Amino acid sequence: MKILLYNPDNGVTRNFMPHLWMFLLQALTPPGHDVVLIDGNAQPIDEAGIARYIREHNIELVGIGAMTRMIAKAYRMADAARAAGAKVVMGGPHVTELPDEALGRDGGKRHADAVALGEADATWPRIVEDAARGTLQDVYAPVDDTGKERKPSLQAYPVIPWDKIKLDQFNLLPAFMQPLLKRVGDGWGTFRIVPMESGRGCPYGCEFCTVTGFFGDSIRFRSNESVVNELLLLKARAREERGQIAVFFIDDNFAINVKRTKSLLRDIIAANAQVHWVAQISANLLRDEELVDLIAASGGKWIFIGMESIDPANLADVKKGFNKPAEYGAVLERLAQRNVYAITSFIFGMDNDTTGVAERTLEQIRSWPPGLPIFGLLTPLPSTPLYKRLEAAGRLTRVKHWQEFIPFAMAHTPLKMSIEEAHNEVRIGWVNSYSPEAIEKAVDSLNQKPLGYRINILIARLCFRGIYFPQMGRFAWLRIALENRRTISKLIKQGFGGGLHAPAPTAVETAGD
Repeated sequence: MKILLYNPDNGVTRNFMPHLWMFLLQALTPPGHDVVLIDGNAQPIDEAGIARYIREHNIELVGIGAMTRMIAKAYRMADAARAAGAKVVMGGPHVTELPDEALGRDGGKRHADAVALGEADATWPRIVEDAARGTLQDVYAPVDDTGKERKPSLQAYPVIPWDKIKLDQFNLLPAFMQPLLKRVGDGWGTFRIVPMESGRGCPYGCEFCTVTGFFGDSIRFRSNESVVNELLLLKARAREERGQIAVFFIDDNFAINVKRTKSLLRDIIAANAQVHWVAQISANLLRDEELVDLIAASGGKWIFIGMESIDPANLADVKKGFNKPAEYGAVLERLAQRNVYAITSFIFGMDNDTTGVAERTLEQIRSWPPGLPIFGLLTPLPSTPLYKRLEAAGRLTRVKHWQEFIPFAMAHTPLKMSIEEAHNEVRIGWVNSYSPEAIEKAVDSLNQKPLGYRINILIARLCFRGIYFPQMGRFAWLRIALENRRTISKLIKQGFGGGLHAPAPTAVETAGD
């Protein structure tokens, strides 16, 4: 049987890396089936395109996974796939919370022949075999014989053959920059971010988050050996291709068990398995000096920190009071001293926010080491405690906002400002952080560092800019290059003027090489 695994884009912004679920399910597919992958973020495709692909390649089963912000596109693509003659199974956080919507049991149109609830590690092989026999069921849930939900332990983790998977489509470097960057340092003609997980689950239960509902509040980990072997595979590929590969650990909180994380990082160092990596870690866990030392020594370069707000009252409201805004600056300095920088995420439109929240937040950001600030709006995702609270209070303005995805648009009324004012605060945050002047300032702030660090933050800023500002085509990237030509020109001059004599470590280099 020929199987297509498809991940939709949301039609507005694209992710920087492929989605792990596709590669994981491909590795878990029983022998005898041919699996192909299409990630809409890297290979844009519409309804007519997917229908044509299905007919031309005789696809019999299509698996679609999607988060809430991509579900409208996912449903349209599922409809096209079914019309083309394929069976469709849908999964992911949104479908898990609202399975009746995908199955048409809520009075709407049916989009899927079957749904996979929760983590599909155990149910996917059964789905494939049932589809091959023509006995596909409506609902597949990971439960034991008593009906109790069963979570995979992750100890018997499948090997994902990263050394054989085509990754050309995921090169983050714009085509116009590749010829220049091939000459600036060793192996900068390509740069790809590969997803990887070391564990699942989060005990914190933040009000707006879907993670605890989907993965549970008990933490499960892969073995250190399994993670190290996967890193070694990626490192060997990067060295062979003379390109850059970085890993994004998609764990919802990579250091939730600090003792275990330290053990993993020590094993990575001992095996000489360092590549550049990014992970999500709560600010409160980064007080640990030894942990931060190990992060740096094991290849950690960027840490995603969900700061959310600089207002303690807001954090208490959304059950994230363990964040302490007063220590944000010290945490970031601790990282920067070891050449590790932060992606700092903020949410506007919280109940204690008032106009001017963007500027108050930016004032704090300007006092921190350079990083990648991102700004969003408080969004009530289905079945989260936040959604239920706002629904009960009658504050939802778009009850099923996911059916018509609008980026950076509120779905409820804030308490202390209007919806339009909240939208403007987000715009102020992005404009002031990703203007050519702001990008130049961030790059220049690292003038005392080797050239590689400045190239790194330039590329990161240009990519992250696209989360808010449209830049999905070649001409958009050329315009951005022109707007930032002064900064780009300075880096090129520095590169050819001797800055390459002391480059930053690449993704495939370590101190022990």
